[in-house]
Amino acid sequence: MKRFGFLAGVCAVSVLALSACAQTGEKDLAPSVSPSVEKAPADPVSIATDAAPYRSITDHTLVANGQAISYRAIAGDTWLRDMEGNPTASIFSFTYLRTDVQDENRPVVFVFNGGPGSASIWIHMGAIGPRRVVLDADVNPSNVPPFGLEDNPNSILDVADLVFIDPVGTGFSVPPNGTDPKRFWGVDEDAEAVAQFIELWLSEHGRWNSPKYVLGESYGSIRAAVLPRALMGGPIYTGLMRGITLDGIILLGTTLDARQTGGEVPVAELAAKQARSLPGIAATSAFHGLVEMPAGGVVEVYDAATAYAREMYEPALRAHLDGTLSAEARAGVLRDLSRLTGLPESAIGEDLYIDERSYAKAALQARGLEIGMYDSRYTLPLANSGGDPVADDPAMTRYVPGFVAAFHQMIRNDLNVSLGRPYASIRWRELLFGWNWTRAGVAEGQSYATDLAWAMRRNPDLRVMVASGYYDLVTTPADARASIAAARLPEDRVTFTDYASGHMLYLGGTSEAFSADLRAFLEK
Repeated sequence: MKRFGFLAGVCAVSVLALSACAQTGEKDLAPSVSPSVEKAPADPVSIATDAAPYRSITDHTLVANGQAISYRAIAGDTWLRDMEGNPTASIFSFTYLRTDVQDENRPVVFVFNGGPGSASIWIHMGAIGPRRVVLDADVNPSNVPPFGLEDNPNSILDVADLVFIDPVGTGFSVPPNGTDPKRFWGVDEDAEAVAQFIELWLSEHGRWNSPKYVLGESYGSIRAAVLPRALMGGPIYTGLMRGITLDGIILLGTTLDARQTGGEVPVAELAAKQARSLPGIAATSAFHGLVEMPAGGVVEVYDAATAYAREMYEPALRAHLDGTLSAEARAGVLRDLSRLTGLPESAIGEDLYIDERSYAKAALQARGLEIGMYDSRYTLPLANSGGDPVADDPAMTRYVPGFVAAFHQMIRNDLNVSLGRPYASIRWRELLFGWNWTRAGVAEGQSYATDLAWAMRRNPDLRVMVASGYYDLVTTPADARASIAAARLPEDRVTFTDYASGHMLYLGGTSEAFSADLRAFLEK
């Protein structure tokens, strides 16, 4: 199939998250709020190292999972420091603590998105935070205001306290003037900074004996996989012993494969990777009516395509790459692929491979539409695209404005946050394109799933939840399962959950189901 060029690195690890509960109706239901702490003045250009950390503390109520909840919101800076006590950076976070239940051993979930270069706004406003964005449609919403903001009945604040973390360089998190921010912009560097933040947060709030979880989306799944090593510490990796263990790790939009650094990919590995593109494409074709959606819905489509990919498609691709595939076998596979995807055989081509980005442009070409990579239920006109892999993606360009607007409305009106510096929802230029992928004490090309395997060996009680969306063509459920299987994680401690949604798997009617699964994981 003809390939369309794109920024593969962006699409492999880019991170946004959006609301699964977009709905019409009242645009804003203001929460009860009472500011309770004065805020330190903010320098609009940089952070003064001699100033007190910025804090805004407010109290609220919420009905979540059918329970009336009182909670405190703490928005502000936490200073990171070197071993001599000198400030190195400020991480801005949003902490939500339930106040009508007094339990120092209550679970706490540390949450972040990915990028690298993204703030935590997407999970914050779309999934489990106490407030959420309201869009005017579950799929293909308007991307012009007014946008809504309301209490989130699917928040997990009933069972766990929440801490949304914006890594250095994202959100309001910045180093002090004169500090090179690149010291935080790398796999190991970023994990070390987030680990230090978690350590400081536990001390500040007296929560060392609380069950601890981390939840990361997209590149955040890499951060979550690497964090256990930084949290525990040791002489080889950090040179510092923190001794912090986790009860659970939650991965959303999982991407754990090592970053490609060139060289030939073995035929068997390449064939397996190519075959894993089929289930998501088949599900998308069924959604858009290119093939019939069966009675069992997207689950039936996805499972059938997965079985075919494993039993027939992957061996055929391997034979094709080896040059041993017969003409008769090739013709049979082409017929099968056309039946599963609704694409004509001529559009698939003799190489038998349907890559997701080419499919997104070709599948609805007759209707003049392009399909979204981050959520393949979304569409935009095929013509006049600027070619940007994010700004021109049919899903990203539709839901981002609503998330950003609702977030800024919330922090101003509900949380009383007022700072003289902009909030960097996603910062690509410096972070993504200058990211240090070199790691310490790790074999070159090692999967990040191996870090999870190490962590689960060191901690026999550590459990992992892997959540994916059937309509995610960027970080697919099939790829997530393959990475986990290759690292041979203990099967009895890994939970897989899939949803009829996209990269932001809690968008478009799946938020309640995701929250219920996450709540069950935390309470196990």
